[in-house]
Amino acid sequence: MPGNWFSIVFGIPYCIPVLFLSMNIESIPSSAVLAAERIRSHIRETPLEHSPYFSTLTGANVWLKLENLQTTGSFKLRGACNKLLSLSPDEVSAGCVAASSGNHGAATAYTMSKLGIKGVVFVPEWASSAKVDAIRRAGATVQHFGTDGLDTEEHARQYAIDNAMTYVSPYNDADVIVGQASCGVEIAKQIDNVDTLFVAVGGGGLIAGVSGFLRSVNPRMQVIGCQPTAAPIMAASIKAGRLLDMPSESTLSDGTAGAIEAGAITFDLCQKLVDDYAVVPEDEIALAMREFIDAHHMLLEGAAGVALAGLKQFSEHCQGQNVVVIICGANINRDTLRKII
Repeated sequence: MPGNWFSIVFGIPYCIPVLFLSMNIESIPSSAVLAAERIRSHIRETPLEHSPYFSTLTGANVWLKLENLQTTGSFKLRGACNKLLSLSPDEVSAGCVAASSGNHGAATAYTMSKLGIKGVVFVPEWASSAKVDAIRRAGATVQHFGTDGLDTEEHARQYAIDNAMTYVSPYNDADVIVGQASCGVEIAKQIDNVDTLFVAVGGGGLIAGVSGFLRSVNPRMQVIGCQPTAAPIMAASIKAGRLLDMPSESTLSDGTAGAIEAGAITFDLCQKLVDDYAVVPEDEIALAMREFIDAHHMLLEGAAGVALAGLKQFSEHCQGQNVVVIICGANINRDTLRKII
């Protein structure tokens, strides 16, 4: 890999290239560094915290990347922020449209408010009330549409076209993906080596971006995508060799539920960057969430519990390794919290 990203991360200056327009793995490292610099004043650099509890439980040296402490309570701020900061003045004036089960919508709404951009966020009918309230508090107009994340996305994209606005995809966008990859840029500064990475997977933007960057640091790093058995769409699609149109059942991991947009650039990236998938049942997700709350005294949402449950499922493969689990968000409503504790 070229050394451009290395120069920025470790302090040697270089001329930053223009952000790529098409998605390819070779471009992720340098583009991730550019994104990290672009959004740095708008986000938090979240801690990478060692977990004595999960290390003892699994026999690995477990580190938790605490995106649950990110502004808006989720990693999604990274991608939304990078996308919106990449817009032209004309695009800013026209406004933006987003589709989200909650976290991406809150992140987009928050950033639009900060940048003075008007916009609307579409959410599915089943979206978490806590996440919908967060979108409204950030100042965006919220409209409900659809019973699956995919039909919400398709409606929002068409609405953006009809109204000459910019559509901000939750995952199917190069600017969004490299914005999420900034999380990997931080991890590379916070730990010398990552042997195995565990990431919850919905549309695949986070795992594509972070693994695309960290693989340039350690090509031998293993990447495990984690999904609930109620909505294993990416895992099933990778196994089938094509994106599948399959329903999601009710799950604690609402942030990873829903179908994936046809032709999504994340599918090809996940085929190339993700080594295996942990598909975990609801009781294991709930248990992992309780363990995290008890051991670390913080909130997390279902998708983060999926990644922790995935770690436990693969613990025999991670003995003695440096393992990073991304705790992707904290946005959980009270009713769901009561159920798991």
